[in-house]
Order: sequence, then structure tokens, then C-alpha cells
Amino acid sequence: MAFSDQVPVKSGPGAKSTGAEVIADRNLTGKVAVVTGGYSGIGLETVRALAAKGVRVIVPVRDRAKAGPALAGIAGGPIEMADMDLGNLASVRLFADGIVASLPKLDFLINNAGIMACPETRVGPGWESQFGTNHLGHMALALGLMDVLTRTANVRVVALSSTGHKISGIRWDDIHFQTTPYEKWQAYGQSKTANALFANALSRRLKPSGGHAFAVHPGGIFTPLQRHLGIAEQVRLGWINEDGSPSELAKAGFKTTEQGCATTLWAATSPALSGKSGVYCEDCDIAAPTDSGSPFARFRGVEAHACDDEAAERLWVESVRMLAGA
Repeated sequence: MAFSDQVPVKSGPGAKSTGAEVIADRNLTGKVAVVTGGYSGIGLETVRALAAKGVRVIVPVRDRAKAGPALAGIAGGPIEMADMDLGNLASVRLFADGIVASLPKLDFLINNAGIMACPETRVGPGWESQFGTNHLGHMALALGLMDVLTRTANVRVVALSSTGHKISGIRWDDIHFQTTPYEKWQAYGQSKTANALFANALSRRLKPSGGHAFAVHPGGIFTPLQRHLGIAEQVRLGWINEDGSPSELAKAGFKTTEQGCATTLWAATSPALSGKSGVYCEDCDIAAPTDSGSPFARFRGVEAHACDDEAAERLWVESVRMLAGA
């Protein structure tokens, strides 16, 4: 689970594989999954692929009016909705308590939901919203579910990180931008590093019961995640042209939502990852360390600060402290 463990296994699927293709030969009948953000973007495709394989999928929802129509008609399942808002710890704890009390096992916890590069907002007791939602909300969920996670044989937890982790490590002196001006991309990058470090630390806590945790970069995908970005900013980033059409960069490197859920499902089910808990994955493989000399360095590979065992433990302790005071 250290940086030296970031060695690709070349297991078969690739960057353009779809989630359905990745799990086509997996027997998942009778499995149970919780998928946050499961009614939009790649989360919805994750739910669709799992349900098609007979997995019972529970989707925490903040907006039933939006979630219901999105999930309606998906074959397989069953698919269930339960109220939860990652920015509201009381709702997270209530959801987790219900799962622990009602389920004898939980095979997959997929922390898919997230926000990106949003205007400065605060959640909980004044937390910066990207760190609070993307990391602390999911951390509270995992802690609340720990009893069922540790009593499930071979449980797998998948935390969706991003190549955005390259933007920033953990800002230990001012995690919540209380003394320095808010910068939306620094905040996003920090939250994605936190997602990777969370999986690293959780992997050690699941090891005694045989569980695994992984961080995943799903790839570049056009989804509602970009809702806070205007056309001009996406043009500057090289994602779209001025007329709003996908750029050549996006056409060459971006994935469909069906492809975007593939690494998540690979990490949740691949036997190639047995005994490799805590690693950061991309393109249906363990990611290699960033090649700084590559023209694709900002899109591929993983930075050392996102795979640091000491930082992972420090963040775990700090996060538990924050949650205890909320």
C-alpha cells in the first residue's frame, strides 16, 4: 500500500473497457452494494452494471425526485433508495445505522459521489465543502458502516479519487481555508488526495477481516461533475472548443460514462488485486508512479503524496477528530 506498491498488474481490461465488460464473467449473484452518487453520471452506470449482474444495490439519495426517475427501469437488481446527504453528518449516521441494523453483510461500498471546483461554501461545522463532502462525509459513512464491513468476508471499499490529486497534497496548516484565500482547484485537489489516503488507511483496518480498500481515478468524463465550470474555463482547460463541442484532447482521452465506471468495478471485483489493498488504480490497473517526463504526466500516474502511509494515518486521526467534534 506504499508508493513502492504502485506496480501495474496488466490484468486484461484497459482504458476503454466498459464496466459491463469488466464484470461480464463475474458471478455477483447475492452480493450487496452501497453506491453513493448512484443516480447520476458514472455512479448511475456503476449501479446499472451491478444490477445487471444480480447485485442488490442501495443508493443513498439527497433528492428522491431526481433519483427516482434516473434509477427507474434499470434491469436486474433490486435497487433501493435511502435518504442521505454527505454534507449532513446526522443523515450519514442515520443511513449507516440503518444499513448495519438491517444487513448481515455488505460486499461493496463504493464512495462515488463528489463535487468539483465549486464556489466557496461550508458544510458541517464550517468545513470547506469539497473536503467536507468528498472526504469527511464518506469517512463518516465508512466509520458508521465498520461493523458490517468487518463482518463481511472479502469486502471491498472503493474510493473515487482523481488525477486532480496532483494539484495538491493535504494542506495540514489550513485544511479548510480558514486563514488563506479559498482556491477551488486547490480545494478539489486536496479532497482527491484525501480520498486516496483514506483508502490507504482503511486498507490496514480491513486487513484483519480479509477486506480490501482501493482508490480509483475513473478518467476524464463529461458528467454533471463539471456543473460549476463555465464554457470559458473548460476551453482554457482544453476540454471543449469555444462552440461547446469536445476538443481533440477530449475526443482522444475522455471516456464515456460506461467506460468511466470500469475501473471502479474492476477494483471492486478483480482477483488480480487480492493482497494489494490500499493501492491507487486507473484504466483498470494499478497506476504507476507519475512519469514527470511524459506529455501525459498531468493525466496519468499517481503522486507519492497520495500513497504515503504516514500521511494516510495522520489524515485518519485528524479526520476522526474533526468528525468527533461535529
